[in-house]
Amino acid sequence: MAFKMINESFTCENCGKTIEKHPEWSARNHCPFCLSSKHMDKDFPGDRASTCLWIMEPIWIDNKKNKGWMIKHKCKKCWKEILNKVAPDDNFLDLIKKINSNF
Repeated sequence: MAFKMINESFTCENCGKTIEKHPEWSARNHCPFCLSSKHMDKDFPGDRASTCLWIMEPIWIDNKKNKGWMIKHKCKKCWKEILNKVAPDDNFLDLIKKINSNF
């Protein structure tokens, strides 16, 4: 099993905005406005095998040596956590402000 590239448009189930495909060659898996995601993958990115299908909220940021800035998402139903790369059009600064205000 390996990463499966899926770059598609969708409607964000958290904020309701229409989301276009990732602006670069990558997979779009979260809303660039509210940064929420949907728990669709089970074992690896792109498998679309999750039965949870709940909203995942952004809870943290991290910087990985080979991947750059990452958003940690946590499922609001089953609590699974997944790291996702920040996209160039993400509202990343608002997430940083939100996280900093919690401390």
